[in-house]
Amino acid sequence: MPAGDAAPAREPPAPGLYLVATPIGHARDITLRALDLLGGADLLAAEDTRTTRRLLEIHGLRRDPRSILPYHDHNGAAQRPRLLAALAEGRSVALVSDAGTPLLADPGYRLAAEAIAAGHAVRAVPGASALLAGLAVAGLPTDRFLFAGFLPPRAAARRRALGELAEVPSTLVFYESPRRLAEALAAMAETLGAGRQASVSRELTKRFEETRRGRLGDLAAAYGESGPPKGEIVVVVGPPVAEAPEEAAVDAALLAALGRASLKDAVAEVADALGLPRREVYGRALALTRAR
Repeated sequence: MPAGDAAPAREPPAPGLYLVATPIGHARDITLRALDLLGGADLLAAEDTRTTRRLLEIHGLRRDPRSILPYHDHNGAAQRPRLLAALAEGRSVALVSDAGTPLLADPGYRLAAEAIAAGHAVRAVPGASALLAGLAVAGLPTDRFLFAGFLPPRAAARRRALGELAEVPSTLVFYESPRRLAEALAAMAETLGAGRQASVSRELTKRFEETRRGRLGDLAAAYGESGPPKGEIVVVVGPPVAEAPEEAAVDAALLAALGRASLKDAVAEVADALGLPRREVYGRALALTRAR
């Protein structure tokens, strides 16, 4: 661009509802597209207008205060008609939560659902997410996971919720409050298994970010002794570990497979069926063939 030329003006956002992810801690964890929407959308619907105004100030964005509307669990029913009316008029609305991606354990689901039902465009502006950040640093399987949100605060309801998740063959991700962390981990250890691998992350992306990893029982004991930590919490629990079949069961499966297939094919069949390493099954198969 030649010296002295002004930067080209950004086009205003197209009409529709934009679900805009905002930083979960570090203010620079925001996308350029999100900044365009925060500065250019006709209306901002914010879970906490004070938090959103601080974010705007940090990034040098100025807006008419009247264009920033509160939208949260307590006023959603009253605010949705106003926001839907703005969409019907062909305006752009950006929905932001306090931190992270809207609709993930945050208000906004009903607004998005009603906007879709009314035929309005609904677009995601992806970015920071405590769910994905906690999962990424847990050191646990990520190929299949289930986000379970916040567990119920009452002990009986929490046990029931965990009981429904105990056999899910996936990594589990929870949000939890610091003051309930110790009792939540104790309930997880009791219901999901004290030996299951887990991680507890707090203050993700912030100065005092910390992730502790270990068995659920050990983590529950550690936080039970140390007291509530500071900051937002993400708990990740590894999938259930199937008990290894007894040697006699492996041998019986191998003998049956060897009666109809080659050694290589029999090993592959039994290893896949029982979820065992092929090298381990191959060793057992060799021992059986030599003993014949």
